[in-house]
Amino acid sequence: MREAYHVELEQLAGNLAAMSLQVAEAMERATKALLEVDLGLAEQVISDDQKVDDARAECEEQAYALLALQAPVATDLRTVLAAIHAAESLERMGDLALHVAKAARRRHPEPVLPESVRPDFAEMGKVAVRLARQAEQVIKTKDVQAARTLEAEDDEVDDIHKHLFTVIMDKDWPHGVAAAVDVTLLGRFYERFADHAVSVARRMVFVVTGKMPGYGADEDV
Repeated sequence: MREAYHVELEQLAGNLAAMSLQVAEAMERATKALLEVDLGLAEQVISDDQKVDDARAECEEQAYALLALQAPVATDLRTVLAAIHAAESLERMGDLALHVAKAARRRHPEPVLPESVRPDFAEMGKVAVRLARQAEQVIKTKDVQAARTLEAEDDEVDDIHKHLFTVIMDKDWPHGVAAAVDVTLLGRFYERFADHAVSVARRMVFVVTGKMPGYGADEDV
């Protein structure tokens, strides 16, 4: 009986890891749609978002069943609780990729981004996707040190996000208010996506150590 229980715990972790890959791929495609003005790719991200929602529901259902039927304690209890919170963060990451794709679709056939900020978004997209893929590995390995390295990489996205504000607030910004609004919102989507990847990694640190690093840093989308 206990062996089956631990198999279920491993399956729960595997489902979370698969979710992390799903949202990494969603943001990768959404970024490509944004940069290349690819409507088909944007539509794919939008239609696939339901799969992320379904994956969260499945993870939560599995976690609540373990709580109800197995009454886990200590590390096992932390694993189940962390899974519930991580599934929520991962689902929000999927929503943020969805927002990027919808922006690309809304402006099509025109590009959303002025040429001057495209390199910034290309870099933010690259780092955000890497963070989601690293979170997948942390879920699998529960490597505390690897989890903590995500914090430093998240700083790269934060720095670009701050830089974008200086760009759009410059008195010589030539692209108008609508473009400034798009850049502001899209920058926020990438910044929050990265923050949620870090939150997932922190949950794995909690599983191993019993302590939640950076407590209070989490925010809603």
